[in-house]
Amino acid sequence: MHDASQASTRIVCFGELLMRLSPPGCELPLQSPHFNVHFGGAEANVAASLAILGHHSVMVSALPDNMLGRACAGELRKHSVDTGGIDYAEGRIGVYYLSPGAMHRPSEVLYDRADSAFARTPAENYDWPHLLANAHWLHLSGINLALGETTARAALAAVHAARDAGKSISFDCNYRSKLWGSRATQAPALLRGIVGEADLLFGNDRDIALMLGTAFPQADAVERFRAAANAAFETWPRLRRMAATERLHRNVDDQDLFGLMATRDHLLTTAPYTLAHVVDRVGGGDAFAAGLLHGLFRGMPDKAMLDFAMAAACLKHSIPGDVNLLREDDMLAFLAQGSFEVRR
Repeated sequence: MHDASQASTRIVCFGELLMRLSPPGCELPLQSPHFNVHFGGAEANVAASLAILGHHSVMVSALPDNMLGRACAGELRKHSVDTGGIDYAEGRIGVYYLSPGAMHRPSEVLYDRADSAFARTPAENYDWPHLLANAHWLHLSGINLALGETTARAALAAVHAARDAGKSISFDCNYRSKLWGSRATQAPALLRGIVGEADLLFGNDRDIALMLGTAFPQADAVERFRAAANAAFETWPRLRRMAATERLHRNVDDQDLFGLMATRDHLLTTAPYTLAHVVDRVGGGDAFAAGLLHGLFRGMPDKAMLDFAMAAACLKHSIPGDVNLLREDDMLAFLAQGSFEVRR
C-alpha cells in the first residue's frame, strides 16, 4: 500500500463525466426557460476535490469530441485534474436533470445518459497498465456497474489491473435504483466482485445488506453500521476501512449529518452537525470520500481523518454545483471555528 505520509498522492478516478442541468433557485424544471449548467459525476467530483487539496488526480473516462465534451474536460482542468486519461469517442455526453427540492418537497433526478460515449466505450479501450503505471490509488463507484454490461466489464478490468499492479483501491457503492433498472438483480454479485478487491469501502448498512442478502435490524444507526461493518470485514479479507455518513431529515433544507468509520480494530463517529438552509447537497458524499482519502494520504490519525471528511461533506452543502471547491484550510477552519464572523 502507498506510504500515506507522502506530500502528494497520484490517484486515478474512473467513471462517467456528466452535465447537470437544473432550474434556477428552487423552481420546477422549465417553470422559466432557464437551466444552470454544472459538470460532475461521482468519481469526477472526488478527482476535482483531491486536486484542489493538492493531490495528482487523473480522470479516466470517455467523452464525445464536441463542444460539450471539451467544455467538461476543461472544467476538470480548471481544478487541476489531469485529463490525459480521457478517451474521446463516438456518442454523447451523459446528462442529468436536477429538480431542486425545498421545504417538504424532495429533490428529484432525471437521468438522460443512455448511449453516452462512456457507456459505449469497451473495456479494451482503456490501457490500464499504462494508466495506472505511476499511480498509488484507484477510486471508482458502483455507478459504473449500473450503467450496463460494457461499463461493468470496464470497471472490473480496472480493479483487476490495479490489484495485479499492487495499487490500493477505494470503492463507493453509490447504489442508484433508477440506474440499475431491470438489471437490479445483478447488483449484489457485481458489487461484491469489486468490494472483495477494495481496501476502503464507502458504504452503509443498506449497501452491505443488499450485497449479502441479509438485514441489520438494530434500531440505532451506529449499531447498524457496526454490525454491517463487522459482516463486511468477515466477508472480505482485503477490506481495511468502511466509512459512511448518516443523515436525519427534518425537511429538505434542514438536516443533521454525522460520519462513521470502522476499521478492523475500532469504530469511530463524529459529532452530528446541523445543516440549516442547505444550498446544494449533490456531491456531499463525494466530498466526504475525497476528504477521507485526503486524510489517509496525509497520514492523519483515524479520528482526525474522519473529522476532516465530515467537515468537507458539511461545507459542500453550502456550495452550488457538484464539486467541493474548498481547500484544506477551509475544512480546518470549520473544525476550529468559534464563530461565523467574516474571516479578514
